[in-house]
Amino acid sequence: MKKIKLYLITFFIFTMIVGCQTIKEKTDIIVEKENQKLSKFIGKSSSVLQMDLGKPDEDFKNEKGNLEFVYNTKKYGIPCERRFEINSKSIVVGFVSNGCF
Repeated sequence: MKKIKLYLITFFIFTMIVGCQTIKEKTDIIVEKENQKLSKFIGKSSSVLQMDLGKPDEDFKNEKGNLEFVYNTKKYGIPCERRFEINSKSIVVGFVSNGCF
């Protein structure tokens, strides 16, 4: 009886570890696709960004003096925020994506 319990517990733990790894791999793939999609705007003008994504929900100057555009959406009730940093020449120089998939 003890051996059966040990086997079941071992099998359960193994299944959980493998399942978590599968979820992590899928999440990593989704994040990579998101980064590829958004990185195409690096080096482009802010007008190209706005033509593709529309008017930002927020825009403000950051501590460096660069403009930041913030786009907020929601998918399956999960908030998604994409921030783009635009330099003084109106060129996109960086982005951050949180909660987007």
